[in-house]
Amino acid sequence: MKDLSVIAPLYNEEECVRLLYEAIARVVEPLRLDHEILFVDDGSRDNTFKIAKELAERDKRLRVIRFRKNFGQTPAMAAGIDHAQGKILITMDGDLQNDPEDIPRFIEKIEEGYDIVCGWREKRQDKLITRKIPSKVANWLIGKVTGVAIRDNGCSLKAFRTDVIRAIPLYSEMHRFIPAMASIAGSRIAQIPVRHHARKFGKSKYGLSRIYKVLLDLLMIKTVVSFSSRPMLCFGSMASLAASGSLLTFAYTIAWMNRNERGSLVVLIGTAMLLGALTIFFLFAGVLGELVYKTGNLKMNTLADIRASFTGFETLRKEG
Repeated sequence: MKDLSVIAPLYNEEECVRLLYEAIARVVEPLRLDHEILFVDDGSRDNTFKIAKELAERDKRLRVIRFRKNFGQTPAMAAGIDHAQGKILITMDGDLQNDPEDIPRFIEKIEEGYDIVCGWREKRQDKLITRKIPSKVANWLIGKVTGVAIRDNGCSLKAFRTDVIRAIPLYSEMHRFIPAMASIAGSRIAQIPVRHHARKFGKSKYGLSRIYKVLLDLLMIKTVVSFSSRPMLCFGSMASLAASGSLLTFAYTIAWMNRNERGSLVVLIGTAMLLGALTIFFLFAGVLGELVYKTGNLKMNTLADIRASFTGFETLRKEG
């Protein structure tokens, strides 16, 4: 296993590939670590892959992963993480806006005992209206919803312990929620300011169109973070709302009948029965969630006990 893996997703970055490789190599080589560089070509339609492949043929420490089509930043990052061989993984953008000169500082923080180190762009060189303001709002909202206050969730320059990041599912726009997901397992998280450069080549692949995806992922993260170990609380709350609606509808129906007002009661009765059925569904879903959670924990604890028993047996046998 190597000491360090540097991962950079690329999409139509033919002007940046060579400069990025040279910048990373220039910073990492003096560290005297057994390292590798992974470029993940996310279905580029220019010469990005061709240039990266030529570089990899000259330097065996550079590996290139290629997607047949464009899947997005998070899947590209996940592919790099899955194929990485380093104990410490560092992710960064491939557009030269992140500075490889910051890499040694991330390694120092990891060696201090942190599991995840997040960079925040101290002097961000992006457009105010379309990038900075939406980012600040998103960071504030993510912090409030998840309870994990990260100053710059959108900064790709991060460092991870391999065993921590590989336990976190990545899809859609989930790379920005890694700290929130890791907090469930009690991971130690640090933040450091990093340099940020204005884009010199090409154009940004990100814009306001991603907002709805981020909001949906945020809703999912909130559910996981809040109710991962208490599924009955989640479904019980929804069951209470449905039951309240059902009772109120029945009460209104009875009051309507007592006043002898004309009109069909089919809609009211049907709504009350539907909400009642929904209450029962949520309660059963909560019970099922609790059963799955408890069963999963029991199996994990049992496996841990078995492994510990075998470890103890081997130790005693060697001492004897």
